[in-house]
Amino acid sequence: MPPQKGRDHNPSGLGRAIINKKIKDARKMEESGLYVTDVDPTSRLKSITQERDLDEFLNTAELAGTEFTAERRNVKIIQQSAGTPTNPYLLDDQEEKKTLERHQENKQKLRVPRRPPWKKTMTTAELDRQEKTAFLDWRRGLAALQEEEKLLLTPFERNIEVWRQLWRVLERSHLIVQIVDARNPLRFRCEDLEDYVRDVEGAEGEQGTGKDKRRSLLLINKADLLTAKQRISWADYFDEQGIQYAFFSAANAAAIQQARRDALAAEQAANQEPVEPEDEDEEEIGGEETLASSEDDEEESQSGSDDDDDAYYSADEQEEELYATDDPRAKVLSVLELEDLFIKMAPDLSVFADSEGKTPPKLVVGLVGYPNVGKSSTINSLLGEKKVSVSSTPGKTKHFQTIHLSETIVLCDCPGLVFPQFATTKAALVCDGVLPIDQMREYTGPTTLLVQRIPREVLEATYGLTIKVTNPEEGGDGKVTAENFLITFAIARGFTRSGQGNPDEARSARFILKDYVNGKLLFCQSPPGIPESDFNEETHRIALRRAEGTKRAPVTRVGKNADTFVATPIQINGASAPSVKMVSLDAQFFNENANSSLASHAYTKGEQAFGSRPKAFPHQNSVANDGTPLNFRQARIASVLANQGETGKKQHKKMKRVKQRSGKGYD
Repeated sequence: MPPQKGRDHNPSGLGRAIINKKIKDARKMEESGLYVTDVDPTSRLKSITQERDLDEFLNTAELAGTEFTAERRNVKIIQQSAGTPTNPYLLDDQEEKKTLERHQENKQKLRVPRRPPWKKTMTTAELDRQEKTAFLDWRRGLAALQEEEKLLLTPFERNIEVWRQLWRVLERSHLIVQIVDARNPLRFRCEDLEDYVRDVEGAEGEQGTGKDKRRSLLLINKADLLTAKQRISWADYFDEQGIQYAFFSAANAAAIQQARRDALAAEQAANQEPVEPEDEDEEEIGGEETLASSEDDEEESQSGSDDDDDAYYSADEQEEELYATDDPRAKVLSVLELEDLFIKMAPDLSVFADSEGKTPPKLVVGLVGYPNVGKSSTINSLLGEKKVSVSSTPGKTKHFQTIHLSETIVLCDCPGLVFPQFATTKAALVCDGVLPIDQMREYTGPTTLLVQRIPREVLEATYGLTIKVTNPEEGGDGKVTAENFLITFAIARGFTRSGQGNPDEARSARFILKDYVNGKLLFCQSPPGIPESDFNEETHRIALRRAEGTKRAPVTRVGKNADTFVATPIQINGASAPSVKMVSLDAQFFNENANSSLASHAYTKGEQAFGSRPKAFPHQNSVANDGTPLNFRQARIASVLANQGETGKKQHKKMKRVKQRSGKGYD
């Protein structure tokens, strides 16, 4: 008889957990009367820019606080139109022009969600219900704009908790600095946010304390990517629009500060080195040289901060002339100059006095903008050391943070927000760095947009590629396509998919788009009225100069003796190289006729015919091999001579079996 089991000392398990979960869900359903999905409490401040239809429906129902019932067998079949030969994720020139005109007509309907008016006498529940109602009305307005006007909006922030961070930053700040990317300032600038800043009331945003007290500033970050001519063009445009702006480069400021720290560390290391008595003079000279060189480095770094000659890449003298300017409007400010500009642009702090009449002791500067425009990097450059976490992935900052910059200035960093804007395609948002590239599901649209913006010679020189194009004689237009570019890049880098080893185009697209967002493939949007080709002419010329001497990557990964080997085409005087098929056809023709002279008669080559012809009967011998006519007797003799070789047996010879590589003729 088996021993009797004792008491289980570990009653918890999977079954017990499932039972407890069901009990909790039933209790929650009875208390609230609503069906809710499982919500992770740690994801309240998670940025949400895109939702599935079901998630959007459930979140909208939760905001409205209403009940709903599910219906079954209510099926609606949606038929999609057949695919077109063009990229469905992009628009042609005519469609894009019409779309931009409609955007301008409906610009006033696109607004930032406002915090509803509130007073200190309101309870927390009343304020929460009021904010959710206002946020729900705002989302419904945007949905009506999409359905009724048939307009495409950018993926905007849909989480109310993230917008609450913006509301708090605006209410706490006295000067609102909107940071934009210099490569496309209009994409990252939210005009309605500037109107909202003027609508925020009083020192804390309470209703009835007075509007139009705060000031706005447009900070154009990454300005070192623009040449002096490009910055002057944008300065003229912003002056016409009456916008307060400034050019800044967080990368340059961080590089200058790092150079100063390195020079200081070198100086300290030189002073701490032991001095040997026999080489005392030499050590003193070396120390003086080290100190002098460190001082020179500091002077150079200081002059670099005053001027705007520094860029992400080393510039030669010709490039320095393109980046230098005497126009104070287009000057890239240093850290100290930017701090002085904050104080100069700030409003009078006496208007923000509280109910007791106390004036704020410090100026609060709020930094607002899209993800990945450099808000945290700007703060780190202002502080001189890393205080805020920085990441290339959009949406790194989750909470607003207050940092004391000096005795008179406090910085307030807001999480990156994707403001609602009209958009032509989502591919432009990926290229602008608004949407994360690692989470990208469709890569043909952004890559097609990239090859349209960057010339072929710049792409080939930057990566050392030889991109295959379809020439006009083959039915193409001679332009680079996204597919050919990605395949060439994948072959050159050895990116292959598992299985048959085909080129991994998706992986290549992620690498290339990250280079585009980081500025390795540089393209800058022009102000309205200026052609993009003229605006980026100097930029492309600089890119070609920097890429001189780049080693060419192979166009195939097989050996030279393989059937699928594709030789690198050679370009002559910048002209496009002929296709592989044309080259192989010409080579085959001329190799066959290289050692023999062509006869004067048609269809003859010397005394041998190009092809064999039957000669068994007299009428088939009416013409000799050289084309001369024969009489009946000569033709009959020729037929008899031709039949002498026949022995009556089956004359059949098998072709010699040659081992071939699979995929022969791929090119």
